[in-house]
Order: sequence, then structure tokens, then C-alpha cells
Amino acid sequence: MHNFRELEVWKKAIDLTTLYYKFSKTFPKEELFGLTSQSRRSLVSISSNIAEGAGRDTDKQFVQFLSIALASSFEFETQLIVAKNLEYISNENYDLIFNELRHIQNMLIKLINNYKS
Repeated sequence: MHNFRELEVWKKAIDLTTLYYKFSKTFPKEELFGLTSQSRRSLVSISSNIAEGAGRDTDKQFVQFLSIALASSFEFETQLIVAKNLEYISNENYDLIFNELRHIQNMLIKLINNYKS
């Protein structure tokens, strides 16, 4: 088992989620049960799956949940692009979130590859 609270990628995912929640508060009310909810869920799923995987018994199971976290990050990336295209989020905030998301994705890929080899 791993202590997820010590994983830098988990910390970064939590920070990004907190930041995005603040930005998405300004999304239109009609999106509350649409894009706002869906994008928040996929983003929360990243850190949640890292934590769940860390609590599993084997490295193979840990990698499986890291892979799910990575997939959730790509899901969120798609929703972030839609939010930008609809001008729900500024280009500046998009860049900030996207760059941090890309960093998290790279960290997850490295972590997955480390446990696979």
C-alpha cells in the first residue's frame, strides 16, 4: 500500500480541483447539471482514483487505478476545451488549468511506467 497523501501527483490533483471549482462557479446556471457537474466529477475522479489505488494491496492494482485517473484527466481535458470554446472560461484561466493538467498527466504516466517496469 501507498500513502496517497505523500504522492505529489495527488497533491497537485487536489490543488487543481480546488482551483477549477472556483473558476467554474461563474459558469452559466443552466450548465449546473451539465458541463459544470460533469467536468467537476471527472476532475475529482483523478485524485479519488489515485487515493483508491494507493489503498490497494498490489502494485498491479495501484497501476490500474492510476490508469483510471489518467483516463479521467483526458475526460476532463475534453470538457475543459468545451468550456473554453463556449467562453465559459477565459483563455488565461484555460492556459493555467491546462498546463497544470498536462503536468499531472505526465506525472501519472511516469508513475504508471515506473510500476510497470
